[in-house]
Amino acid sequence: MINRPLPHEYSTYNARYVDLVGDEPILEILAQLQKNTYDIFTRIDISKANYAYADGKWTIKQILGHMADTERVFAYRALVFSREAIELPGFDQDVYMEKATFDIRSLEDIANEYKTVRESSLYLFKSMSEEQLTQKGIASGNPVSVRALAYMIAGHEMHHIKILKERYL
Repeated sequence: MINRPLPHEYSTYNARYVDLVGDEPILEILAQLQKNTYDIFTRIDISKANYAYADGKWTIKQILGHMADTERVFAYRALVFSREAIELPGFDQDVYMEKATFDIRSLEDIANEYKTVRESSLYLFKSMSEEQLTQKGIASGNPVSVRALAYMIAGHEMHHIKILKERYL
């Protein structure tokens, strides 16, 4: 079981994600989110996949792609920090989006990628010992524990699903 991280295990910025996560076991939350999110995106009419609610905002496909990219980054950090306490650079989501190919891919393809990334993350977190889960490293200039990254993945997804429901669907 992965215990909820303590406030000193993540930055104030990332508290907005951790705070969105309920008290159920995080691996169960991540698995349920995987099913729910995949269902949401595979039920969206493909004619809406390139819709953005305002100029300069991401499309539905870009939102899902961003969620997969961010999860990959957070899972990579978790892997690294579970093995050694080092410092990793931040990532600029806008630069990642500029270089992404979500606009030329199908929403179904991106949804399947998202589902696979989550499956990989679940295996990663399930494989870790309690000691590994509480180890910390530095990411984006801030200390963060491995278990906090699991909660940040879930909370980041919850944040974007809320926006999707409020402004896109």
